Amino acid sequence: MNTPKDLRYSEEHEWVKVEGDKVRIGITEFAQSELGDIVFVELPEVGAEIKADEPFGSLESVKTVSELYAPISGTVVEINEDLDDSPEYVNESPYEKAWMLIVEPANIADVEKLMTAEQYVKMTNED
Repeated sequence: MNTPKDLRYSEEHEWVKVEGDKVRIGITEFAQSELGDIVFVELPEVGAEIKADEPFGSLESVKTVSELYAPISGTVVEINEDLDDSPEYVNESPYEKAWMLIVEPANIADVEKLMTAEQYVKMTNED
């Protein structure tokens, strides 16, 4: 399972990448493999406020519909509109093509509270 070391991870299987004063958010390879083939991605509007540990959107797979949980609080400044036409990117490229949001965090230091790659791998191996 691919778990890039330069990202941080939430217990709900989202990843966060710090890019200057903003963060990019997506779901992990582990999460997409558990969900199966993604057929629809629902994301918030640009300008929406997201709150840590609360739902901000959903993924629909052939198996189920799953909530997406915000790893940190902040304001959505960009969404990945490619996912409207190509939800399969979530399965094919969860860390590159299938990023979901770019957020201006309420507190960038909150990223440090998330798991490192090593901690995330340990958690997913215990499941």
